[in-house]
Amino acid sequence: MNSRRYFLEFSYAGSAYHGWQRQPNAISVQEVMEDAFHTLLKQMTPLTAAGRTDTGVHAKQMFAHFNSIISKNEIKQLIFRLNQFLPKDIAVHSIHEVHAEAHARFDALNRTYEYHLSDVKSPFKLGLSYSLYQPLDIEAMNTAASLLLEYKDFECFSKSNTDVKTFLCDITEAVWKKNYDGLVFTISANRFLRNMVRAIVGTLIEIGLGKKNSTQLHQIIQSKNRSLAGYSVPAEGLFLTQIDYPNSIYLEHGQSKR
Repeated sequence: MNSRRYFLEFSYAGSAYHGWQRQPNAISVQEVMEDAFHTLLKQMTPLTAAGRTDTGVHAKQMFAHFNSIISKNEIKQLIFRLNQFLPKDIAVHSIHEVHAEAHARFDALNRTYEYHLSDVKSPFKLGLSYSLYQPLDIEAMNTAASLLLEYKDFECFSKSNTDVKTFLCDITEAVWKKNYDGLVFTISANRFLRNMVRAIVGTLIEIGLGKKNSTQLHQIIQSKNRSLAGYSVPAEGLFLTQIDYPNSIYLEHGQSKR
């Protein structure tokens, strides 16, 4: 039987992991999932994800591609076995057969993140949001957030000494919304730089606290200087929530866990 390429859709709570990517001396989501595939399929099955999440960051929707000789009829059983074998903080949702050249990272059209702020103490938000009890000017934060759509170069929000070829990103949405126990910031773009969302959120919070203003945000972005931007908020409030792909990469509709 010839090997086929599949897209794996899954989610995880990142609190217990040092990000997605394998680390030499720390547990990662990739290591746990690849070990599960190795155990169940009796062969090494490398997983290539849509991107890397940092230590403590969560993913409500993540994709990775892999090659395997499993048949279409075996997909539903594999999903069930993976969910039985994996720890409770990782869940597999579906497996879709895709074209042989489909790539989970390079074929992604758009990615969306949410950052969750809590303004009331809640034990149910522990490890899943950033607690901030100071009053924030949401209108000022949204005015500043809208300015992000005017720019493409976001070097000022990139982790220092990052080995990337370009700092260009096409942001299509950036908005704060109030909910019953805090705020949620949603941001969508074709790509993100390392630490970019957390640095943007920290900068917008400083604007919401009156420590910076929208005029300064223009200056920060144009400076390309990370030290001028705001602080990097904790990873625990950050969720990767959606990744979009062109329908043309799929060969069939896949099998859901449901």
